[in-house]
Amino acid sequence: MALPALRPLSMGEILDVSFQLYRRHFAALATVALICSGLPVLLSLFIEASGGMLQHVWLTLAYYGIFMVLSAIATAATVFIVSESYLGRPLSAAEALSRAAPLLWRVIGCSILMGVLAMVGFVLFIIPGFILISGVILAYPVLVLEPGTTASGALSRSWALTRGSRWRIFGMLVTLVLLLYIPVIALTTLAALVLPAAAPGSAITSGLAALVLAGVLQLFLYPLFYCVLTVTYYDLRVRKEGFDLEVLAQTLQTA
Repeated sequence: MALPALRPLSMGEILDVSFQLYRRHFAALATVALICSGLPVLLSLFIEASGGMLQHVWLTLAYYGIFMVLSAIATAATVFIVSESYLGRPLSAAEALSRAAPLLWRVIGCSILMGVLAMVGFVLFIIPGFILISGVILAYPVLVLEPGTTASGALSRSWALTRGSRWRIFGMLVTLVLLLYIPVIALTTLAALVLPAAAPGSAITSGLAALVLAGVLQLFLYPLFYCVLTVTYYDLRVRKEGFDLEVLAQTLQTA
């Protein structure tokens, strides 16, 4: 794939590039999603079909542990695939997962810190809480793509990198949610209403069928979220740090 024209992008261009990367490398992204999200989705469906979380406390705890570990690996692997693709170096799902594994605990630590910040932000403030999340949301690509970065260091780096662009990022995240998750909610709600309930005593209900649909849709939608974050990360580096000139210099040295 030819190296993209590294230049400042508008919000529409970031979304357009992200969708292009998602379509072009759908096979690798979907493979990572299926490997890392398939088991948690199936486990959650089993728990729901067999009585719910209160009936299977230990299994529910195991689900959350598995979900946290596999989600962290999927996040790092997805960022690797998108980043390498954006820079003209396509990466297979297997290699991305191999690269992601050593970052497991740092990504988990970053997620925990981000969750704490989100909780504090939304409890104390509403709009400032959204802006806080917009300021640290690039911690994931920072942690994955900048070697040696700690979880707290990734949050600080994201906060510095997004300075002056947080309202723009907030608007882009809202747009992405409207484009992706509102249709998912609408489709699953429609499925729960339209699909007929199963026979009494059956584990399969219209609600469970809707949950299956939501799980399948989310498997294939969440990689697009990290496509947008990764492209936004590079966009800000081009704007603030001359990353396009850095890539050009490396290309000339290689030549």
